Amino acid sequence: MKTRAKSAKGLRAIIYCCIFLLRIIIVWYIIHIPIDYLVFTMLKQIFSLSLFTLLASTPALAQEQVLNIYSARHYPSDEALYSQFSRNTGIRINRVDADDAGILSRLRAEGSASAADVILLVDAARLWRGEAEGLFQPVRSATLESAIAPQLRGAANADGTSAWYGFSTRARVIVYDKTKVNRADVDTYEELGEAKNKGRICIRSGSHPYNLSLFGSMLNHLGEARTEAWLKGVVDNLARAPKGGDTDQVRAVASGECSVAVSNSYYLARLMRSDKPEDKAVMEKVGVVFPNQSSWGTHVNIAGGAVARHAKNPGNAIKFLEYLASPAAQEHFANGNNEWPAVRDVKLDNPALQAMSGGGFKSETIPISIVGKNSVAVQQMLDRVGFR
Repeated sequence: MKTRAKSAKGLRAIIYCCIFLLRIIIVWYIIHIPIDYLVFTMLKQIFSLSLFTLLASTPALAQEQVLNIYSARHYPSDEALYSQFSRNTGIRINRVDADDAGILSRLRAEGSASAADVILLVDAARLWRGEAEGLFQPVRSATLESAIAPQLRGAANADGTSAWYGFSTRARVIVYDKTKVNRADVDTYEELGEAKNKGRICIRSGSHPYNLSLFGSMLNHLGEARTEAWLKGVVDNLARAPKGGDTDQVRAVASGECSVAVSNSYYLARLMRSDKPEDKAVMEKVGVVFPNQSSWGTHVNIAGGAVARHAKNPGNAIKFLEYLASPAAQEHFANGNNEWPAVRDVKLDNPALQAMSGGGFKSETIPISIVGKNSVAVQQMLDRVGFR
């Protein structure tokens, strides 16, 4: 911003010099050349108009560019991401932090008066909900279409636009006690609902967005009847009532409270990269499985972004989304926040992700927009089977 301010200041100085020279020329003309009152008045009007035009244009050139972001990403490492964008573009970022549900509620309440330009959410179901309620502005960007695979963005509209794009992914993996559980008994999601895992499972609330997305994926693969039966089986296999977050489930396996859990991959990567002895002890006791490698692949959820419906700075908003698809931003997601890049062929230099996955894994390829849409039917199933 300092460079931008200096440029604007220099431009104003040049303009004032031009005005001063123009004034000297007019005065010289009046002194040395006979002139009647009408011509003199005309010259004054020309001078006044030139002065007004030049001065009026200066603030517009010097005006600071801004971008207002409503974000559900609460990761300290993202500060570097925002700072780099501002350095690259001169666009100042104003940010409001809240959870996904809070952001959508705020957009509904604010309507056309909303200041939001960009919306960042961390779940496919919430991105789908925002699109369904008309809270996003469909955009078309050759950069985004080239970088982000079709299954990781909103469904294409008739005009080729999409309402949102995924910029990073997180795998929904199975964690197990290496001393009590045979890995082959938990290498598919379906086995979580089988009798052999009775009394073993810890999991967070079934209605949490991370689980809604997994269950929405299962609905697509298994169909309604089999998915509901599977959910009932998972409930029957719980070691305790659902509670806590994903890290709590991993710790519960390590402590012996249960022997199988479900977690997003980046929570495990955090524990693996931690210097705390207690975190290292947890990871020594548990194993990690990327489920369904022999069938449809492991479920991945996304963190993504959209342009707000009533964005006041839509050009800056699209520029920011395109920045999130750049190699530098994608490397940040992977190496700074332990997420998988959404853009193919991005260099992965995260030892935890590499160790966890053995260098790579097969992920499912169904459109994440379908997973989000299925969350409505899934929630009804959860209510019927008593999955809290």
